[in-house]
Amino acid sequence: MKKNWLILSVITCLLVTACSPKVQKTGAPSASNMVADGKLWSSLFQQKSAEYQALCLQAFNIAQLRVDQAVQQPHNKPLAIITDIDETFLDNSPYAVHRALQGKDYSPETWNQWTAKGIADTLTGGLAFFKYAAAKNITIFYITNRDEQERAGTLANLQRFGFPNADNQHLILRQGSSSKESRRQQVANTHEIILLMGDNLSDFSLLFDKQSTAQRAANVQQLKNEFGKKFIVLPNANYGGWEDAIYGNSHNLTPAQKDSAIKANLSGY
Repeated sequence: MKKNWLILSVITCLLVTACSPKVQKTGAPSASNMVADGKLWSSLFQQKSAEYQALCLQAFNIAQLRVDQAVQQPHNKPLAIITDIDETFLDNSPYAVHRALQGKDYSPETWNQWTAKGIADTLTGGLAFFKYAAAKNITIFYITNRDEQERAGTLANLQRFGFPNADNQHLILRQGSSSKESRRQQVANTHEIILLMGDNLSDFSLLFDKQSTAQRAANVQQLKNEFGKKFIVLPNANYGGWEDAIYGNSHNLTPAQKDSAIKANLSGY
């Protein structure tokens, strides 16, 4: 009898242990996953937040207002809009999610694989706005820091949705320097630029090229009257010059170094 009771006790203990919920140890995110996890969170906002859609619509609504004002003014050159592509009217958050689920961040090789597919969707309101501007005889120039090897996939993506001026003449890719200033001047030689559109402050002025967080903020104040007037900013919490500035504009940091830089720039209580 004692033997049977012992066996029953052991079996009961095993069953209770097996059915008990597993408790995982918690703690601060590891350096190797903090950046990737952050991309998941920002991508969730970009993909599912109605507030994000509203911000995009707000930007394009203001841009349409500026277009209506510009076409009423006299001008000596044909009118043009210069726009960035990524996170300005094309949504690349699926790429960020794909990498983050692997515990990894951006890499040039995987990014090129993504853009070659030419399947990025449009941001809310973007396509309608550019078609509206084109109907007002405004030429669209796409100045992007995508590389020359991304030309075919980029054009396919633009043409898939019927973006105006989606051709080699109006798609101006990076040719060496990431600064867009010389490319903007190239357009200004032949056209009157009524709007600059982008998700990154360097889409608007060389004052923001590879600057520190403090200098970028100071330059925003210097150009404060241009935002909503000639500069139209689209939201991007996933990446950009703001993130580069956190990392000291270095693209060679390890995950642990990025983790440290992020924590060093956060304020809490």
